[in-house]
Amino acid sequence: MSHQDIQWGIAPIGWRNDDIPEIGKDNTLSHLLGDICISGFDGTEVGGFFPEPDVLNKELRLRNLKIAGKWFSSFIVQDGVEKAAKAFQEHCAYLQKVGAAVAVVSEQSYSIQKLKKNVFEEKPEFTDQEWDKLTSGLNTLGEIANEHGLKLVFHHHMGTGVQTLEEVDRLMERTDPAKVHLLYDTGHIYVSDEEYMPLLRKHMDRVAHVHFKDVRNHIMKECEKDGKCFLDSFLEGMFTVPGDGDLDFTEVYDELLKHDYKGWVVIEAEQDPAIAHPLEYALIAREYLDNNLLNK
Repeated sequence: MSHQDIQWGIAPIGWRNDDIPEIGKDNTLSHLLGDICISGFDGTEVGGFFPEPDVLNKELRLRNLKIAGKWFSSFIVQDGVEKAAKAFQEHCAYLQKVGAAVAVVSEQSYSIQKLKKNVFEEKPEFTDQEWDKLTSGLNTLGEIANEHGLKLVFHHHMGTGVQTLEEVDRLMERTDPAKVHLLYDTGHIYVSDEEYMPLLRKHMDRVAHVHFKDVRNHIMKECEKDGKCFLDSFLEGMFTVPGDGDLDFTEVYDELLKHDYKGWVVIEAEQDPAIAHPLEYALIAREYLDNNLLNK
C-alpha cells in the first residue's frame, strides 16, 4: 500500500466485539488474521480474545502482520490515577512485547457506552475538578506509555465525557503534548458533531493514530430519532467501513498527507458479523482505499 510512512490496519471489532461477546464468538484468531492477509492490510489492533504475547507473535510472524495498539478503559475520574496506572503498566508491557506503536486510552468514568441509555442525548459531563483529575492523570499514564516505547493516544468516544470537539479542545489544552496524543476517529466525531474535518484540522499536530469509520446517515438519523443506545445503534448498522457509508475519506486522507502523517490508519466499523460478513466488508474497504486514496 502506498505512502510507506502510513501503515494500514483493520480492527478485530468487525469479527468479534468485546462489548457484546456473543456476536462473532465463533470467529477465531486464525480466521481474523487470515482475512486480514487476504484483504491486504498490514495488521490489526489487539482484541479481548487475543492470546499471550508469545503465542500472538508467532501467529503474526507466520502472516507478516503487525499490531498497531490496544484499547484501555481508564477510570481516572471515578477511581483515581493510582489504580489506572497499575493496570496501564501491565497493558503497556503487553503492547511492548507485541511490538505495538500506541496504547489507545478512553476515559470510561460515567460512560453510557454499554448502557441502555440514549447515546445521542444522555452523555456524561465532567465538572471542572474532574477535568483536572482526568488531565493530570492522563499525563501520568502518558509517562508510563513513553517508558514502554509507546504513545498514549486518547480516543474521543460517543457516550463518554470526552466526545465533542469542544471537549477534545479542553483535553488537548490541559495535557502535555509529549505525553498525551490524540486518536482521531471519523465516525465518532461525525455522529457526535455531524462534522469530522474541523477536529482533524484543529488538532492535526496531536494526532498519532487514526480510525477510519464510515457512517450511514439515514440509519444514524433513525437511531437518533428513536433515542437508541450506542450498542443498539451499531447493531442497527449505523457504522460501516469506508466506501459503504456517507463520509468522504479523500478529504481526510489529503489532510493527513498534507501534514506528513506517520502512523497507523485502522479501518474500524462496529457491525454484527452475522449481517456484515467481515471478509466481505474488509474487501469493500480495501477496494475503496485502492480506488480513491492510495493511487493518488
